[in-house]
Amino acid sequence: MSGVWVFKNNGVMQLVENLSDVHCDNGRRSASCKRKALVYLPTGQVVSSYTYLEQILRGLGWERYYCGDNDLFQFHKQSSIDLISLPKDYGKFNSVYMYDIVVKNPNVFHVRAI
Repeated sequence: MSGVWVFKNNGVMQLVENLSDVHCDNGRRSASCKRKALVYLPTGQVVSSYTYLEQILRGLGWERYYCGDNDLFQFHKQSSIDLISLPKDYGKFNSVYMYDIVVKNPNVFHVRAI
């Protein structure tokens, strides 16, 4: 069994197996429900592909790491123990992965609602 536990305001929790079933505003779609985008702060550009992201990460000292899971793109930095793992399918790249990149590269990236 895999999925995400969603806690509702009424105290009930529910296991959601398909993340697209999770909606903003307690199960209802609303204007406040927006997609997230990873923004490269020095240029203000939205990271729209792994090619662009890899180019930025290489410039920051990250290297591709090939000894892991075949379903992931992984990056390692020689000067730290950090590892960035991303799904190979860019369509599955979501805010969880974006925030991981932000935390491991402070003041370089930002996650914004678009």
